[in-house]
Amino acid sequence: MDFTFDEDQILLVDSVRKFLMNEVSPELIRELWTRPTGRSRELWNLLAAQGLTGLSVPEASGGMGMNDTDWVLIAQECGYYALPEPLLDTAWAGAGLIAALPDSEFRSQWLAKIADGSARIALAQAQSGLVPDAHLASVILMPHDGVLYAVSPQLAQLTMQPSIDLSRRLYSVDWNPRDAERVATNADGIWTQACNRGALAAAAQLLGLTQRMLDLSIDYTAQRKQFGKPIGSYQAVKHHLADVAIKLEFARPVVHRAAYALAHGQQHAGFHVSHAKVAAAEAALLAARNGIQVHGAMGYTWEMDLQIFMKMAWALDGAYGDRSFHLARVRQFVLQDDAALGPGHTFKD
Repeated sequence: MDFTFDEDQILLVDSVRKFLMNEVSPELIRELWTRPTGRSRELWNLLAAQGLTGLSVPEASGGMGMNDTDWVLIAQECGYYALPEPLLDTAWAGAGLIAALPDSEFRSQWLAKIADGSARIALAQAQSGLVPDAHLASVILMPHDGVLYAVSPQLAQLTMQPSIDLSRRLYSVDWNPRDAERVATNADGIWTQACNRGALAAAAQLLGLTQRMLDLSIDYTAQRKQFGKPIGSYQAVKHHLADVAIKLEFARPVVHRAAYALAHGQQHAGFHVSHAKVAAAEAALLAARNGIQVHGAMGYTWEMDLQIFMKMAWALDGAYGDRSFHLARVRQFVLQDDAALGPGHTFKD
């Protein structure tokens, strides 16, 4: 079985790329960092007008009914341009979770709101329990003892927590479970699926961030001269950039494989997602480290665009489970006596 992206998917990604190129600039990101909310209502409305908030929403609820393989390419573009809005949490992980719920008024109401862009969904993070963008969320989805709750931010105490990425607004949420906010029991399965989607979204963004940091580093080394020559002409600098390019090319198919596993409901999708998160994070962290070095150790300064993408990569490295968590899931799978490994199992469960 082969896994390729079709023409419609490529055309959609091209459209998203052009939109983000025009609307999301490093200057805008810096400006949003200074806002109390860190967000732009105008940009969110533009994302909704493009139909991006409704991609995962079933067609019956006003969306496009697309799946994880559609999203994985779009998420890479979101990473490349460091999109600060919580599009992926709402429209991919959040919409996917709500769509998996049994038919109910809650399900139909919130899917319709996600599709038209009138709702932002926040999810508690795996391990840390912190909630990105809780301050602007229409509803916060949180698990407790196997039960899924839709928590109103107005009925919880939100405390902002620091993040190295100023685009990532994190909150601890102090709340008491209420029967009126209960939306699903025995919800461990759908919550795990939502966290897998969140981790995959982070991995795909990390691919885009790696590519952007590599491109910025290549541009810088072509312009910066030493001893009368661009520093990019020196072998040692080329090796730094080549190492990043190799890491990126090895991580990309791993992320795409994980998207395929989620989209087709494969038994070991969690393993593939964890493999993707680890591989993408390693590529992004190397791009950040080598990018700083080829920028002459000034890449972290405010004036350099590189620091925007580095900080997002560092933050996403720990989102939806850090490397220790995901490495443990990979280790648990590959060390099984009957682990299905090797080329013959590439697209099998």
